[in-house]
Amino acid sequence: MQAQVLSPTRDRVGESPVWSVAQQALYWVDIEGRTVHQLDWQTKQQSSWALDERVGCIALSVNRTVIAAMETGVFELVLAPGAQAQSRLLASITHPQADMRFNDGRCDAQGRFWISTMCRDMSLAQPAGGVYCLDERGLTGPVVQGLITPNGMAFSTDGQRAYLSDSHPSVQKIYTHDFEVATGHWGPGRLWVDMKNLPGRPDGAAVDTENCYWICGNDAAVVHRFSPQGELLLSLPVPVSKPAMCAFGGPALDQLLVTSIQPAQAAPGFDPSLDGAVFVLQAPVRGLPEPEFSRFPATVHST
Repeated sequence: MQAQVLSPTRDRVGESPVWSVAQQALYWVDIEGRTVHQLDWQTKQQSSWALDERVGCIALSVNRTVIAAMETGVFELVLAPGAQAQSRLLASITHPQADMRFNDGRCDAQGRFWISTMCRDMSLAQPAGGVYCLDERGLTGPVVQGLITPNGMAFSTDGQRAYLSDSHPSVQKIYTHDFEVATGHWGPGRLWVDMKNLPGRPDGAAVDTENCYWICGNDAAVVHRFSPQGELLLSLPVPVSKPAMCAFGGPALDQLLVTSIQPAQAAPGFDPSLDGAVFVLQAPVRGLPEPEFSRFPATVHST
């Protein structure tokens, strides 16, 4: 299960890998690089598009477009030939305080896009982050509040459990919420795994066909797999200190794809030329197709 480099480029903050079954391609973003990438699985050719703002996370839509949660709102991107993406605002946001942006997010099985927010300066440890929903109503929420660095969003295979982590060094916890698939209602959060006792801070995540939860151990060069009961089953090493988010991809959805971040200072014992790369590992289990966004808002709605 040795990790291999997949991407020819290096990201400053590589995040939000999303596999397209229809296109047999991987999409992901460089948050600080203000870029969205696509890599064709068969040719291994990578294409990149510049954005006007930092992009926290993306989802793929039923219209073959990319839905991007950025700094001032959520945009629909058309990735036409050329270096600049064409964008259309779907919903704007007024953050509760200055210098915030969207961070981690993903679609549920009903085609809603759930997106979290955070203060860009993590050293402030401000619990101003929350979780918002983009659907026909526009952007609504927050449905969850009081988060410093929300991450690890995922849904169980039956859709009745939502996962959410706070990866800030002062928290490092993963929570579960009862989730009502039909209505999109989140129940109160319950502590599921305290990662202060485990290697790494809980960053981006994915769920496999056995309903187990995979999450990157940022600062610890590992990807963890937990049982539905929160038992640590497996830890896979990666050759960089800051793996950021994992996703399942490849024709059989049995490849674990892992984005990474360039640390502020090179981590001892690691090859700095690999920082910011996307890696691929042969997974011991298959993943699930990522739901596509389908609940386009009728009008622009500011939250």
